[in-house]
Amino acid sequence: MRIKKAVITAAGQSQRALPLQTLIDRDGQEKPVLCILIEQALAANVEEICVVVWPGDEARYADAAGRHASGVRFVPQAEPKGYGNAILCARDFTGADAFLHMVGDHLYVSAGPEPSTHRLVALAEETECSVSGVQPTRESLLPRFGTVAGRRVPGRSDLYRIDTVIEKPTPTEAEQRLMVPGIRAGYYLCFFGIHVLTPAVMELLAKGAPTLSTALAELARHEQYLALEDEGRRYDLGARYGLLVAQLALALNGQDRAQVLSQLLELLADRELRAAAGGTRQ
Repeated sequence: MRIKKAVITAAGQSQRALPLQTLIDRDGQEKPVLCILIEQALAANVEEICVVVWPGDEARYADAAGRHASGVRFVPQAEPKGYGNAILCARDFTGADAFLHMVGDHLYVSAGPEPSTHRLVALAEETECSVSGVQPTRESLLPRFGTVAGRRVPGRSDLYRIDTVIEKPTPTEAEQRLMVPGIRAGYYLCFFGIHVLTPAVMELLAKGAPTLSTALAELARHEQYLALEDEGRRYDLGARYGLLVAQLALALNGQDRAQVLSQLLELLADRELRAAAGGTRQ
């Protein structure tokens, strides 16, 4: 199985502006979030990319893609029918091929020089099945993520064969159905936001699966479906201060790390001095 295509979903009405925001990437260059995501997909040796957008946003997204725009197809989601339907909008693009999928309102910062997309795609090509990136996530964040459970693959501490998928479970539901041996108490394996999906997932969505998690839960009942634990970090750009935190993460993992740390220390020191001066006057 060779993964040549990628689908980035960015059609949610409340998140549609997030991929257009400009950040400074790890290489010190100013780029829209969309451009960063496209480059992470290309780093996994993907050759074709489709971005699913809100109708009428095609031109703005083409501008944000910059020099990559000529190699990207922009497909509108005609009706706001949710995340699973947004993926399904790319069905003509993916055809009978497996594909890399990324969500457009998250930013991914890998723990090392190799992007998370590359590691996930390599595993999917090796195992010839769907693979989702996951990360141990604290219980309080369960309302924001799809969550999985399964058993570890023998000989691997970071790889699981999935048997259960639940979209945004309650803590009680997670405790009853989603506990995984070896994961520390109060944490669960939640989606990282990067997947490699086989054509079977598109078929399940086309048959009426209301969400991606529903389709993946059905997939796990019929064929091998793996979860790879990612050591990087995902940043929800739509969360409060999400863009700020994502920018700091990029900066602290990039070539300007020393400069940014120095400026942060100066800012904190200045704040402490001002606070101390204010206390002295009182």
